[in-house]
Formats: sequence, structure tokens, C-alpha cells
Amino acid sequence: MTVCEAEMPVPKAPVHIDTTKASIARVYDAFLNGKDNYEIDREVFRRVKSVAPEAALLAVDNRNFLIRATRFIASQTNITQYLDCGSGLPTAENTHQVAQRLNPDSKVVYVDNDPVVIAHGRALLEENDQTHFSAADIFEPETLLQDEVVRKHIDFNEPLALFHMGTLHHYDGQRPPQDIMKTYIDALPSGSYVGVSHFYDPQTEEYSELARRMEDMFVHSPMGSGVFRTRTEIEGLFPGLEMIEPGVVECARWWPDGPQIKPMDPVQYCIVGGIGRKP
Repeated sequence: MTVCEAEMPVPKAPVHIDTTKASIARVYDAFLNGKDNYEIDREVFRRVKSVAPEAALLAVDNRNFLIRATRFIASQTNITQYLDCGSGLPTAENTHQVAQRLNPDSKVVYVDNDPVVIAHGRALLEENDQTHFSAADIFEPETLLQDEVVRKHIDFNEPLALFHMGTLHHYDGQRPPQDIMKTYIDALPSGSYVGVSHFYDPQTEEYSELARRMEDMFVHSPMGSGVFRTRTEIEGLFPGLEMIEPGVVECARWWPDGPQIKPMDPVQYCIVGGIGRKP
């Protein structure tokens, strides 16, 4: 146990939360050094760190990509509505905070069915009347797109931003993830933007082995998911979209806030993101 873990307060578990099973949202919280996680979630983090000591950068780069993607859409387009699928637990910079800082009229609907996230999502409703929450299943787009909260607050006659950040690599169903995204994209009006980030196997001698070692730890951990897909597979998550330059790249290299002076850690080559626009 690290000093940080030893000092971390153990949150009291609500009775409806199963703390014997790892939660995707809580594991990400552990990766970000948050406090809304339990020992079973920190066990996943420790296992992945055993093969990739800087594994926390997967979550850090994913979060920073979400922030920059939101800032880009809020500042460079006329979009004021966001559908954030798999929103996870709140951090210092959430989608609604980034978007509303640039355009106070921005509306955000968060979607997540993790019990801990639902509790936090309901708390968000009390502090911000432009922010809404749905507990729909993000991997069942047909149902989510007809969800009462989504339909009430998202106008599908106007362009919107759809985010699936760090979600699809945890999907373990039979349906191809590319088909899930095609269903979402088919429902979007022209001019909408889609942001996706995903664990990545660079298929290079230098980084592919690291990606597969991390994947093995994720899949065989108490969480049971975390697939590192290839470039072709990930680019297939943007069917029919016009990709915003530079396309699908490492999250740390998608329009960073300044020049890259420090060398990237090997882990940072194993998560990519991109944004596409529907013509």
C-alpha cells in the first residue's frame, strides 16, 4: 500500500452499492487519485500499475482530452447542447463547467448507470439548472435516445455534441462497438460533433506489448474489462464523419495547450481520441 492509499479515507458505502465488485467509474476515480472509490477499485489500479507504473496517465490524458474537446466545441462551433455518455464521477473540470464557462447557455445531459455516479448526478441537478442526468444504459443507444430526460433536454433537430470518452473499451457485449456508434451517429442531425477516446494498441514493437499487458491486467482484474483496440477498429467508431484535424491521435497530442517539451511516457501512446463532425 502506498502512502497515498494509506492516508485515503475509506468512504462509508451506501447500502445499495456492492463494494465487493469493482466499478468502472470508481476505478477511474482511483486512477485520478479521487476519494469516491473502495479497496476493490484500488486493487484494479494496483494491478495495472504493476505492469505500467505510470498507468494513471491513461485517466489523466482521457480527462484532459475531454476538457480540450469541450473547449473546442464551445468556442469554435455554435453548439450549446452536450450528451455526455458514461460521464463518470465528477472531478474539478466537468463537461458542463467547461462549456458553460465559454457559453452560459450550454446544456449538458450526463448519462451513467453506476449507482455512485447516479448519486453524484442527482446532486449536480441541485446546483445547476442547465445540467441534467439520466441513468440510461450508454451501450443501448436505441433505448438511450428515447430516454425521457434525454428527449426533454436535447433537441435532436439542432446540432449537438455527443461524447463517449473512455467508455467503449469497457463494453463487453456481443454487439460490435462500431455498430453502437453508428446507431448514435445516424440519430444525430447534420452539424453535430462526436468525441471518442479509447484504449489503444499502437501495433508497434515499442508499445504494443505494453498495451497488451495492461489489457490483460484490466480484463483479469475485479473490473473485468478494458480492451485495447487497433487504429482501424477505433477509426471505425466514427462512421461517416469528417474528422477534425489531426484525426485520431494520442489524447496527449490532440491540440495540447502548448508545445510538447517533456517526452511522453510509454503509457500515453496507449490511449487515443478524436472528434468527428457529421456532414
